[in-house]
Amino acid sequence: MGAGSTIADGAVTALNEPPMESFLTERLALVLLSAYYTSMSNVPQLANDAPIVRRKLYQEIVDRIEAMIHSGQYAVGDALPSEREIMEAFGVGRTSVREALFALQRMGLVTISSGERARVSAPTPKALVSDLHGAARYLLAQPEGVRQFQQARALFEMALARYAAENAQAQDIAAMRAALAANKGAIGNDARFEQTDVAFHYVLAQVTRNPIFTALHAAMASWLLEQRQTSIRAKGADRAAYRAHARILEAIADHDADAAEKAMRAHLAQVEKFYWQVRS
Repeated sequence: MGAGSTIADGAVTALNEPPMESFLTERLALVLLSAYYTSMSNVPQLANDAPIVRRKLYQEIVDRIEAMIHSGQYAVGDALPSEREIMEAFGVGRTSVREALFALQRMGLVTISSGERARVSAPTPKALVSDLHGAARYLLAQPEGVRQFQQARALFEMALARYAAENAQAQDIAAMRAALAANKGAIGNDARFEQTDVAFHYVLAQVTRNPIFTALHAAMASWLLEQRQTSIRAKGADRAAYRAHARILEAIADHDADAAEKAMRAHLAQVEKFYWQVRS
């Protein structure tokens, strides 16, 4: 925090634009937004003169403190002013201040400990993705929700397979072979196979050495948990998945990006087929 500066000094600071996220993050967000608007297409449109709802006071406080953090007025580790000081600086009540601080905590921008001032923290990819959980659960509950998420997963994992084939190092290949061996050993045990299935795909995400991708992978695995638990009940599904994993690994080890992407596409198409077969 700059010398002598206070929260009042930055009370009218404009919010800086956050940095653009990676390509795969954007593509996933586009799929989610597309699915959302598709699901809402049958909702009656509001009249053109519908009143605009005024924002809640705490949201204005969030915007101003967030702007101060982005501008560097408050750095990671800095303590924010006390609740009373924020109340006085913005001319608001304690309830609004507390709501704002809790909102900033959910965003990953501050940490709150009992009896202490809130401190600025660095947002993590996990916090970024967690904001999508509510929307994801809503979209999955829609008639075409599962299919749309299957499409999103295919887009994401096919790109990961291609990237892994182009960039995997010796230690990455070794980690994949270990994950594949564990996957093979779990055949016949549905619960264990499900775990090793997720682990094999997670190793591919780790090849990127990008925490955003691993966070997205973990989120996608959570959102599509029901698909895994359902598809594995199809006869021969575990052995088929293991063989598909082996083909994916072989293509990645050969650094054949086209073959890796093709193998991943075929694998996920088969998983989808098993899923709908069991559901029908």
